[in-house]
Amino acid sequence: MGIAQRVPDLGALELLLAVVRLGSVGRAAAELGVTQPAASARISALEQRLGLALLDRSPRGSLPTEAGTLLAGWAQQVVTAATALDAGAAALRDRDGDRLRVVASRTVAEHLMPGWLVALDGMRPGTSVALRTAAPAAVAETVRAGAADLGFVEGARTPAGLSGTVVASDRLVVVVAPGHPWARRRGVDGGALAATPLILRAEGSGTREVLDRALAAHGGTAPPLLEPASTAALKAAVLAGAAPGVVSERAVAAELAGGRLVPVPVADLDLHRPLRAVWPAGRRPAGTARDLVGLARRSRP
Repeated sequence: MGIAQRVPDLGALELLLAVVRLGSVGRAAAELGVTQPAASARISALEQRLGLALLDRSPRGSLPTEAGTLLAGWAQQVVTAATALDAGAAALRDRDGDRLRVVASRTVAEHLMPGWLVALDGMRPGTSVALRTAAPAAVAETVRAGAADLGFVEGARTPAGLSGTVVASDRLVVVVAPGHPWARRRGVDGGALAATPLILRAEGSGTREVLDRALAAHGGTAPPLLEPASTAALKAAVLAGAAPGVVSERAVAAELAGGRLVPVPVADLDLHRPLRAVWPAGRRPAGTARDLVGLARRSRP
């Protein structure tokens, strides 16, 4: 049975969260606009599907069991992620017309922008944002050409012809498959990294810019073993044991947490990089663009 058959639908999870928050199936049903019998049946079906008792029911209301409390915490993460996905999809659909035009590097677009868009919709309900992705150099050119109102890039400097501000930070990590010889080492130095053919994104990417600068004192990077077209392809190649890879820590968080990839410390290199909002020089962001920049800065880890 696939995960789609095992995991409850979002409606059932939202109902469970409402019952836990309100302490009553009836009150949760009223909030969500369904009848109490329908809500009770859906909770029962959810319990049967999971094989868990989620609520302790009494005449005074419904309280979560220990399993129900744990599941509600995980359910909240799923619902939050689904909300972010919906906001991101809406931004990709709304490419034309009177709306905020944003272009972002893939790291920002994939790992930060969905949360920012959810927060922006909470501040300005109904806001329309058209989102595109591009390499950092193309982001800068798009904003300079007036084809986007706001850009988000990684890099040590604000691109020429633009103004900007740091809104977040990111860190590159060297990762290997668990069976790779480096997985058993305490780390490597910059010289070893520079001498090793790595799995890297193509030249012009934010990752290559930061890594090339960090390894300049060691003669720069060796010719890459592979230059995958996407982060997903890069991770797949590293997981297959082809070679070490260098990638944003945000992009491999799940693989590192699950032990599918192993981080390799590089003690003598600083692989941090700032993430910037950029806009045409001499024009400060206004309205929705200003709000988005402010939200990004306030969410900075």
